[in-house]
Amino acid sequence: MSAPGNPQLSDRTLGWLRFMWDKATTRDDWTDQGEPHEWWDRYGSPPMCVFPRFDLSEMAYTLPIMMESTPAWREVYVRIADELLWRYTSFWGGIDWITLIGPDPNVDRYSPEWLCCAPDSLRGRYALPGWTANGIEPWGLQPDPVGADGNLFYRGWLNLTLSIRRYLSGEATEHASFDVTGYRNQQFPWTHSRVAHLLSHQLGERPQGPHCENTKIWPTCVTAAGLGLHLYDRLLGTDLHSPFPRWAEFARTHYMGLKPNGDLDWFAFYYDPVEEKVATLHEPYNALIFLHMLYPQDRHWGGQLYELCTRAIGFSDTRHPVVQIARDPRMVITALVLAREIGDVTTEKRLAEIVENEFEPRWFGSENNRFGFWFGLDEAWPRGQLNAMLMMAEAGEPGAWSRVFNAPLTSVHTEPTVLGVDYPNLGISRASNDLDRRQLEITTTAATPSQRGTPTTITIDRLPDPKAVTVTLDQQDHHHWRVTSGDSIQLDLDIDAHDVIVGF
Repeated sequence: MSAPGNPQLSDRTLGWLRFMWDKATTRDDWTDQGEPHEWWDRYGSPPMCVFPRFDLSEMAYTLPIMMESTPAWREVYVRIADELLWRYTSFWGGIDWITLIGPDPNVDRYSPEWLCCAPDSLRGRYALPGWTANGIEPWGLQPDPVGADGNLFYRGWLNLTLSIRRYLSGEATEHASFDVTGYRNQQFPWTHSRVAHLLSHQLGERPQGPHCENTKIWPTCVTAAGLGLHLYDRLLGTDLHSPFPRWAEFARTHYMGLKPNGDLDWFAFYYDPVEEKVATLHEPYNALIFLHMLYPQDRHWGGQLYELCTRAIGFSDTRHPVVQIARDPRMVITALVLAREIGDVTTEKRLAEIVENEFEPRWFGSENNRFGFWFGLDEAWPRGQLNAMLMMAEAGEPGAWSRVFNAPLTSVHTEPTVLGVDYPNLGISRASNDLDRRQLEITTTAATPSQRGTPTTITIDRLPDPKAVTVTLDQQDHHHWRVTSGDSIQLDLDIDAHDVIVGF
């Protein structure tokens, strides 16, 4: 199957992939005796997102988007996803749930700029977002980060990352057991299937939505959980996403309000069903922060909220310059991702100018072949969570994110596939089967420039008749290849920019 539009990874995307590889494959210690490498972002968007697993889950977003350019080469994405997942299920992956126990002892000592994250009437006596409060009522201490009643934002994004990995690989891993580190280093066995079924069950039982931190229900977390179930259903033919539309209807009624003229008045940052309070923040930015999760599941509501937000904030108003109401770049980034996804060219162009002029795009690394954005921060590494989101707008064509969940390229798992690539020395910017022409089209790059000219090999498998293939290299017949099995060949080339066509 050819990917829609037959796209190719841009130089910037290849540079981000190179850095993702560094982060994913450089071993570090995520146990309670160690600490993640400093490039894993546990600094962004305080007090909510100061845990490194947010970097893990958000870094996974670009993988299936990039796969649209290289559907016949997926092994690098699977490897990265595997490296993300073992960290996710570690002590540091669930550190908040298993160490922030009971009421917050600093509840009356929050900084003034953080108090805006709590409902007005509760400030000074109410735990802010980020304090997970495992052990408080109504459930008490729950040692398992996945099996808990609260902690939706842990298992929701775990399921989404597992679903992305399942899509990338095509492997039937949904019943494979893995351990999750819980309270006092207890190990809890789970499978992808069990996680997905638990999420679906909790969504079905709780029309308001399951809790993230204890006593807080976040639209962002619920939509992330729904998105993972949506992809799971697409891949496995289940119906686990079916409770989500009921939650969406509840949220439209109770978690947002419109002005008499139809403009957006407010949107819930989160809802506390125990206190029966809605927290709002930077209206109407509240609605922006979860739209990349909502839109693939509910294009009508997601599109409506996008239009309401961009109009209210002025992002789409060409009569005035873009004004960033919040200091956190995440708001502009999310709007840019949606503008590109939806095809709002005007807003995309306006926000892209902000990105280019203010978010400090930069090449870096020993060979200047890694790419990221620095956002004016004086840090050693590009800020992980912000870059992971922003690269969604860089990595794919318009509509690519929605296609992952609504039209996944599942047939590629049975078509001719490139593997055994010596990445990160040799890179692949395009690898796609054209079944009408019966050819596999590959574009290679020198992902590590110092290795340019070095001999290497790649393997093509799942060929219908390996002995009958033809190979061209840069439009010239190429005969340096051999049959290695009943469905595969291995071909020789050097590390450089090449166009390879394998006719089958």
